[in-house]
Parts: sequence; structure tokens; C-alpha cells
Amino acid sequence: MSVLIYYAIPFFLVTVVLEAVGTTRARARGAKILGYERRDTLASLTMGVGNVLLAAGVKSVWVWVWTLLYAYRLFDLPEDAWWSWALLLVCEDFCYYWFHRVSHESRFFWAAHVNHHSSTHYNLSTALRQSWTTPFTAGPFWLVLPLVGFSPAMILTQQAISLLYQYWIHLEWVPKLGPFELLFNTPSHHRVHHGRNARYLDRNHAGILIVWDRLFGTFEEEREAPDYGLVKNLETFHPLRIAFHEWLAIGRSVGQARSMRELLGVIFGPPGWKADGTGETSAVLRARAIAAEQAR
Repeated sequence: MSVLIYYAIPFFLVTVVLEAVGTTRARARGAKILGYERRDTLASLTMGVGNVLLAAGVKSVWVWVWTLLYAYRLFDLPEDAWWSWALLLVCEDFCYYWFHRVSHESRFFWAAHVNHHSSTHYNLSTALRQSWTTPFTAGPFWLVLPLVGFSPAMILTQQAISLLYQYWIHLEWVPKLGPFELLFNTPSHHRVHHGRNARYLDRNHAGILIVWDRLFGTFEEEREAPDYGLVKNLETFHPLRIAFHEWLAIGRSVGQARSMRELLGVIFGPPGWKADGTGETSAVLRARAIAAEQAR
């Protein structure tokens, strides 16, 4: 993990405290925001600490793999040129979009990512509710970058920049930001991503640039207020349950599979998939909600 993240940890903690104090006072004045809940915040911070500890070791393995691939790079991209970093921002963000999208559309990857969405609150502590298993599943999505010619140090730094950018978009109280939202991911766009409203499911997977969602058909504007959390909320604050509940659910589904097709479907198909076609996946729930709106 880049040292930029370690340097940012004090900033994370200070801003969480400041936002908690500010939102508590705003709620006392009648503001319609969720703010903070002590058990939820502690769970998020615990998940964040676990992620930092695990990622420190796992990321070193991926850096080693990047180094091996970098020896076979197609181009020599200079580390001291501004245009190399501009190009890397776009390329790394493209990789992140597909990692994030697959993490919602394939149950195997969702099992690692789901804990980030398990909070029913939306604040800066939610940004720190990071997975204990995503460090293991995320790596393949960035393997193309060293082959193109980006050095492992550049990739590691840009990943940290992306993560730091995504911290501030976990703000419930920031309004829409006008033309800025045409190009960049914002709190409004990301609130949609964390909403469990049927129309919002699996939308707005962007890291920094929202253009990928607009380009690939996964963009959704914030209209109604998001209802945060999962389609079926956990109703627990226990870190181990948050971290591993979907992996255990996959294990149960594997034990009940009656064919190879069903086995692969319950592991790699979309969350909610069923072999008989009756599964309520995000696509099914979203289509049903849109059809109901159009029928009114």
C-alpha cells in the first residue's frame, strides 16, 4: 500500500470526528441527514484497520507480480513526464471502473466488496469501511497497466490518489455540484451507488471519472433520497459477520448446487441468481421498479 494512505490516516480520523460533531449539531437543528451512529462508526473503523493491515502484505505480492510483468512492457513511459501521469489517471480509473462493476455483478467479487455497502449510514466513516478480502480479489484488474508501460511505483501511487479522492465523495450533506458532475464522481453520484433503492442498484461505479458510467450505461442521476445499505440489511455491527457473511452464504449455496451450471452460477453469477430464473438480481429489481414507474 502506498505511503500516501498511511500519511492520510490522521486526516481521516480528524475529519470523521469533525463531521460527526457537525452532523450531530445539524440534526439537533432539524437537518434531514442520518449523521453518525456509534456502533456503525466503530464497525466501519474496525473494518478499515483490518483492511490496512491485510493490504500491507497482500499488495506487496501484487507489486511483485507487476514488477515481473513490467519487464515485458510494450512502451517505456517516463515517470517524470506530466502526460504519463495524466494518461495513468485515465487508464487506472478505467481499470478501477471494471473492478468495481464486476465487484457488484459477480457474486464471488461481491462477497469481498459487500461489506463496504453494509452500513445504513452515509458519512466519512463509511468510506473507511473497507473489505478484508478485496486485497486478494482486486489485483487482476490492474495487471494490464505494467504491461502497457506504467511502473509499479506509478501504479501504486495512482491507486492511492484514487482512494484518497473517493474519501470525500462519502458525504451525505454536500449538494449537487453542477457542471463538475458531468466529468467527475461526486457525493451525489456516489450516494446513488450506496442506495438500495431498486433504481439505484449497481449504478455509478466510477472512481474519479464518472464518464465511464455514462459511456457504458451504468449511470443514474440522484433523484429520490437514497435508502442506504443492502437489499437485505445485516442488522449487525460485528466485524467478522460484516467481513465474511457473503463468503459463508456462497459456501452454503455451493453445498446445495445440483449441477455444474448451478455451481458456477451461485459462485460467479450475479448476486441473487437462481438456476430456475426466479432469482431477484439487481437487474431484475431495477427493471421491475422502472416498469412500475412507467406504468403510473
